[in-house]
Amino acid sequence: MKDIIQLHDRKFRVMIPAEEIDRAVTAVAERLNADYADKPTPLFLGILNGSFMFMSDLIKKIEFQNELSFVKLSSYEGTSSTGVVKNLIGLNSSIEGRHVIIVEDIVDTGESIEHMVRDLQARKPASIEVCTLFFKPASYSKNFPIRYRAMEIGNEFIVGYGLDYDQLGRSLKDVYVVTE
Repeated sequence: MKDIIQLHDRKFRVMIPAEEIDRAVTAVAERLNADYADKPTPLFLGILNGSFMFMSDLIKKIEFQNELSFVKLSSYEGTSSTGVVKNLIGLNSSIEGRHVIIVEDIVDTGESIEHMVRDLQARKPASIEVCTLFFKPASYSKNFPIRYRAMEIGNEFIVGYGLDYDQLGRSLKDVYVVTE
């Protein structure tokens, strides 16, 4: 692990080491295991690209039968949200009557989640919950409850473990925060 890295024009320092991330993923997986053990084949719906590492590690710790799918949304440019959510790749199978768990890398303003939940609710699932690796409570401005939060952070801009800065940094196993 490097303490300081450079991506494009910005420097980042380690904020959360891989071991701490793994403990948080394990804890949220245990909550999901307790809550969904008796549900018929819940669907984990990962939001690409950022959730791929979290989804992979999370699903390895899930002990109940489940299905996986992915969708791709975009609302970021550089280090800030554009406020406009674009649905890039959609869900092609029916979710009517299914329990759906949206898996996100990070929830900050809630624009992407609100867009996603509204679209999914029209498809008549049995339930919808959100499981996110990182939650920014100070930035969240929507009403949909984020029930499964692995970690809460401030308004820092972070990269690593699936999160990027203009497509760089996703493959880092630790999470880094931008330095000033």
